[in-house]
Amino acid sequence: MTTKSSGLRDTVDALLLSYRTDGRAQHVNRRFLPSREEIVSILDVFFELLFPGYFGKLDITDENLAYHVGNLVATLREKLDRQIECCLCYRDETNAHVDEPRCRAHGRELTRELLTRLPELRRRLVLDAQAALDGDPAAGSLDEIILSYPGYRAITVHRIAHELFLLGVPLMPRIMSEWAHTETGADIHPGATIGERFFIDHATGVVIGATTHIGARVRIYQGVTLGALSLKRDQSGRVVGAAKRHPTVEDDVTIYAGATVLGGDTVIGKGSVIGGAVFITSSIVPGSRVALDPPKLRIGAPRELEQPADDFDI
Repeated sequence: MTTKSSGLRDTVDALLLSYRTDGRAQHVNRRFLPSREEIVSILDVFFELLFPGYFGKLDITDENLAYHVGNLVATLREKLDRQIECCLCYRDETNAHVDEPRCRAHGRELTRELLTRLPELRRRLVLDAQAALDGDPAAGSLDEIILSYPGYRAITVHRIAHELFLLGVPLMPRIMSEWAHTETGADIHPGATIGERFFIDHATGVVIGATTHIGARVRIYQGVTLGALSLKRDQSGRVVGAAKRHPTVEDDVTIYAGATVLGGDTVIGKGSVIGGAVFITSSIVPGSRVALDPPKLRIGAPRELEQPADDFDI
């Protein structure tokens, strides 16, 4: 055996030992795991159905619309059936007992239910797009928002993932939301409840936690965090605490860039405006205006044209 092949064998043996001695972060001797790539492709079909003519096939007319939508719904149903079934079996396998026929039947029921929600989902997304157009003077049209705004893409994926979350589908909603996080810079947990006409301007750095409740006509800007306060941990190091860990934001609230709002008992009252960079851990009464005092700026005199003798350019 050459030195090179011997080195490879040592690496293989060491990895095998690692797999055997630590069962975490491996999926050996288990059958069920949803496909991340297939779930992303499911989102592509959702986008085509929710926004016909913008994504996928572009030359949509009244004559071919019904045929096109029928094909997309059939494709979506097949993909969802397969991946939801896999997600349900994955959960059962994690609990040491898999009933494949039950997973298959339940998966098809959940798919049917999700498909019935598509018209309402689209209605809410149209309102979100209109809120973006109404709230951003830089927006030229709904077309611009649907095709290019990262905040709107994040909201669209969230509304899809949230329906799956409500239906109790494991893993898939989080895969969707984290894909959107990578694509848009906005991290919205699929468990967060968000009302109508929601607008995220710029999107980058926005974090919305799992038990956040957001009302209607809310607008937030880049870098806003709706998060949890520090919670206790059990002996294994896992976080334990109240079911409601993240804040409630009531209707008609605006939260400007860089603001942080924390805690499950924290309520931002209706119609409030939260200024940039504030840090809030207690409730704000309705109609409030919250802002930091302006910082004190120090502005030095311009540099002299001639540098002193001990100044160096390197």
